[in-house]
Amino acid sequence: MTKPGKQRKLMYQAPQHIQRKLMSAPLSSTLIDRYGAKRLPLRKGDTVKILRGDFSGIEGKLTKVDREKQRVYVEGVTKEKVSGQQTNVSVHASKVMITSLNLDDKWRSESLKEKGKITPEEETGTG
Repeated sequence: MTKPGKQRKLMYQAPQHIQRKLMSAPLSSTLIDRYGAKRLPLRKGDTVKILRGDFSGIEGKLTKVDREKQRVYVEGVTKEKVSGQQTNVSVHASKVMITSLNLDDKWRSESLKEKGKITPEEETGTG
């Protein structure tokens, strides 16, 4: 039987191609109908809605995806430090839902098109 500490260690020491899949989030119901996929890896520029925690209900674009810490940073999710300075707050990838995809990247739109989940007219621009 595997110990929880070893499982957690493997999660953080996983290769980049596996960490990418770990940093995936569910799509909203409208996007599931449109693309036929239930989950996709998070990318900078995606619009997400936070589902859990202190910032639940907030919707914004991803400004940063940190694979090393397995956290994402959402636009507008900040807190004030003791010094009065604003700082960004990270959110775990499993606590967000994708509401709009960033399809500016040709590889992402190509992968959705290969799977038959995107039409050629949807290729350009944000979905």
